[in-house]
Amino acid sequence: MARRPLPRILSSGSERIARSREIARTAADSATDVLHPLITITRGLRKLAAAGRAKWAATPKDRRGPALFLAAACVLVVALVPYGPLLAMISTMAAAAWQGRERPAVRTGPDEAETERLKALYEALVPHFSVPEDPAPLFSHGGEWAKALSDFAFDGDGRPTRLRIAYPAYFPDGDAASRARIEHLLHAKSGRGREYLFDWDEEGNQLLMRVLPALSTSIAAQRFVTAPGETVLGFTDDDAVQRTVPVWEGDRRRDAPPVVWRTGPRSTEPHLLAVGRPGSGTTSLLRSIALQALQHGDVLIVDGSGTGEYACLTGRAGVLSVECGLSGALSSLEWAAHETERRLIAANRARQAGRPVPDDTKRPLWILVDRPCVFGHLAAADGRMDPQELLQVPLRHGRAAQVTVVVAEQFDSVDALSEAVRAHTRARVVLGPVTPAQAEAILGTAPHTTPTPTMPPGRGYARLGTGPVLRLQVPVTPDPYDEEAAEAHRQAVLDLLPEPQTAADTQRLDRATATRRPTATGGGQLAPG
Repeated sequence: MARRPLPRILSSGSERIARSREIARTAADSATDVLHPLITITRGLRKLAAAGRAKWAATPKDRRGPALFLAAACVLVVALVPYGPLLAMISTMAAAAWQGRERPAVRTGPDEAETERLKALYEALVPHFSVPEDPAPLFSHGGEWAKALSDFAFDGDGRPTRLRIAYPAYFPDGDAASRARIEHLLHAKSGRGREYLFDWDEEGNQLLMRVLPALSTSIAAQRFVTAPGETVLGFTDDDAVQRTVPVWEGDRRRDAPPVVWRTGPRSTEPHLLAVGRPGSGTTSLLRSIALQALQHGDVLIVDGSGTGEYACLTGRAGVLSVECGLSGALSSLEWAAHETERRLIAANRARQAGRPVPDDTKRPLWILVDRPCVFGHLAAADGRMDPQELLQVPLRHGRAAQVTVVVAEQFDSVDALSEAVRAHTRARVVLGPVTPAQAEAILGTAPHTTPTPTMPPGRGYARLGTGPVLRLQVPVTPDPYDEEAAEAHRQAVLDLLPEPQTAADTQRLDRATATRRPTATGGGQLAPG
């Protein structure tokens, strides 16, 4: 059966109705725009009137009479003052417009998506924070998440950036494994790819989780404001240390919180061990330390990688030598051990005789060894002494002799480090992405943050002795001869390099190295006197 067309009045009526609605809507919007000031003032007058009624209701009855008299006196004064009524009306309209302005809505709670995420976190924590014997569990399936989760904040993607969790008192928060399970769960449920800090309040049974901002990677090598014996390893979070130093970050100067390592006779962490993966920035850290050490001391560099990363320091004032071969490394480290003994003996003789300590024993000597395990393998294949054995004397007695040892090694060769290196390097640095177990093996304790899968070069953790584990970002200190590095960073390193050695510097170094001559059997004889 064929369909009959609609009557003409019905087919055209819908178009007229739609057009009429559009005209009415446009007229209403235009009227609203025109009358918006009047609407705002009316709304403000209504709020002022409501506030006045509330104030009058809150006034005691015995004070209402004096209040009325004071109001009448003010009205009379305003009426008698020239232009008083006009100014009063303008002031009233201005106050009404201010009170009636449209304020942006302030959200006081999570939206629907954020609420669902908080509920999911709460349900995921139920198996860890509840036991069947608890008569009134704080965590239960289908329970009230608002009692346990508070102080929350979210980013633009709806992921939590801050969350406070109240947990029952019977949870074993002193057990590292139990805490690690909670941290891993929160890390997975809150979003990976970010670094979280977990602050456990064992006394108050609360856990605060917050996302840490990324550390700046644009601070290049430069002269830091430090005292002699202080070395800036890098920079950390603002609330992690109580000190700041002025730095140049690009073209902007600001105060940054440094990780300062103190060396010298009074230091409790006189030597440092840095461990990382290839490309993690351990060599940049040693270059940064060398540039800072050359301000007040001499530097001896032993490079086991053999890639020429320290060629820029060759022949510079204060650089005793840069050794890349096994024979040169053995000779230099043997001299360093003899020099440590000579300084100890000279200082001891001076103290016994009641004389000041000689000046040549007070100038700091830095021994920087990059990848010593490579030399160990070569020495074992050649039947020669492991260079790490020659580090025992500087490591054991270097603090009293103003000798500092810095060792950098990669994770795959950490097991080959000697016992002396492990025992006497109390300042530790871990660079690159690591697991909590790897960080704990080097630092002695696991960090309270969750490392991200990818990290920029020079990013890691530092721990000085028994202190807390700090996040660390090493200053950008590339090889100035590396054409792939940024020109500004290369120039910053070139500006810090000492001048080439002069004839006087060469004679001084020759006199220093002549104080002890190694014998043919590998031992040494102390120069008389």
